[in-house]
Parts: sequence; C-alpha cells; structure tokens
Amino acid sequence: LRIGLARPASHLGQQRLLAVGALGGGGTLSLKTALEMLGFSPCYHMMEVFQNPSHIRVWDDAAHGQPMDWKAFLGSYRAAVDWPVCHFWRELREAFPNAKFLLTERDPESWYKSFSQTIQAVLQIDLENVTDPLRLEHAGMARYMIGELTFGNDYTKENVIAAYKAHNEAVKQAFGKDLLVYDVKQGWGPLCAWLGVAVPAAEFPRTNTTEDFLARIAPMAVGK
Repeated sequence: LRIGLARPASHLGQQRLLAVGALGGGGTLSLKTALEMLGFSPCYHMMEVFQNPSHIRVWDDAAHGQPMDWKAFLGSYRAAVDWPVCHFWRELREAFPNAKFLLTERDPESWYKSFSQTIQAVLQIDLENVTDPLRLEHAGMARYMIGELTFGNDYTKENVIAAYKAHNEAVKQAFGKDLLVYDVKQGWGPLCAWLGVAVPAAEFPRTNTTEDFLARIAPMAVGK
C-alpha cells in the first residue's frame, strides 16, 4: 500500500503520540492504523494485549496500584491508544513529558451506542463455560480496569455516559491548549496539521465496525 507520505518516518525522530483520551468506542483501531501509516509505528492498542499474553499481568498489576516502569514497558512503541493505555493517562503524562497527547471525542450518544454494542457486550459475556486460563485472566483484568474502575460496574446508559464525559473533561482540564481534541470522522486534515506531517494519498482508514469488532474480539475474549 502506497500512502504517499511526503516525509519519511525519520522526520518524526523520537516524537511520541499518546491518545490518552481515546476510550474504546471512539474509533481507536482506525486511529491506530492511521498513526502507523503516518510513521508512528508500532502503536499500542488493546489488540497488543491479545497478541502478547504476558502483558495481561502487567496491566492488571498496574490497575491494582503496583509501580510501573512505563518507559521500559512502552518504550518501543511510538504511539498508544485505547484501553488499557487510556486508563493511565496521568501516569503516562509524567513518564513521557515530551509526548504529544490527543483526546478522541465524539457525540456521547453515538459513542455510547458503539461502546454498548462492542466493548460492553464483550465485558458482559458469560464466562461460565470458558476454561482457557489466559482468556479468564484477560477478562479479569479488563473487567476490573474498565468495568469496576472506570464505570463502577454500573452499565446503565446514564452512568456510562456520565463517566465518559467526566473522563474527557478531566483530560481537557489537565492538558489545556496543548491537547488535540479529535474525532476520527474528521479524517487526515486536523491530525496531520497538528503533527506537522503531509496528508497521505491513501484514504483515512475506516476500520472496526460493530460487526467487525464482534467477529474478531468476541471469539478471542472467550477463547474460541
């Protein structure tokens, strides 16, 4: 695939980009793909956890308050989006003070529809017949970090949207004008302008529809 990037990845040096506000359901896989096309590769995403089972315990320990060497753990990644990363935006801001940070934000009703049909649906899968220890470990980590710590195990629409709004507002207040608030529907323009890179010739990636997510993630989540 030729993306027509005018400046090679070396132009970016060691610049890092962290999408600290990119709660799942906000186009994070599209954003991951887009960032890697722009040279911010590799980009950490929840998919990395599925592909690297040893990461499950690391994230679970971090969620339970164990100290983390963020530079050692994420040092080989040029960017990071989605859970589990977005849960630790305060810690990552301290660990990577020179990184650029963005917040993906969409209409709360639209975000809730996506989240409730994808991530929430997977978090609420009945695990009674799941025997794969890795899948159970992953489910335990995700249900604690996302279900308990983020939403207080209250998946009512009102609570989930309130938590989403509170997260976004906290990020905005913390970063102020240094933050890019971005919706993937905006495509390349605002993202490339903020990063100071040329707009690729390729179309902005549109990935991970509800159907795609359920077909790919749900089987992994239950070990099928």
